[in-house]
Amino acid sequence: MPRIVGVDIPSNKKLHIALTYIYGVGPSKSAEICRKSRIDPDVRVSQLAESDIGTLNSIIQNDYIVEGDLRRQTAQDIRRLMSIGSYRGLRHKRSLPARGQRTKTNARTRKGVKRTVGAIRDKAARKLSRA
Repeated sequence: MPRIVGVDIPSNKKLHIALTYIYGVGPSKSAEICRKSRIDPDVRVSQLAESDIGTLNSIIQNDYIVEGDLRRQTAQDIRRLMSIGSYRGLRHKRSLPARGQRTKTNARTRKGVKRTVGAIRDKAARKLSRA
């Protein structure tokens, strides 16, 4: 498995697909990187020479923000939103959807497992809920 920008990319896949395993590189950026490096995007990663891998590495490091830097930048943006008290920041702080989705029925991924709030009137049901 060749290592590009600190990420092991699969050697059995075509180059334009394998590059998308790098955080921050999608299909369009992958095609752009192949075009800049003048490497055929349909060649398998296992068939690349060391010089080709070095070229890809230098292009990605110099022209794009990927992996740790991108994750750090995203986390910093969210922290900034929370610190200035914006609506989106409050939604992040409360672990609720930040982009206008409904929360009355859906949003289980963000909200977590459904917990019933309120008193249980039946004594038998109350005993079962404690166990």
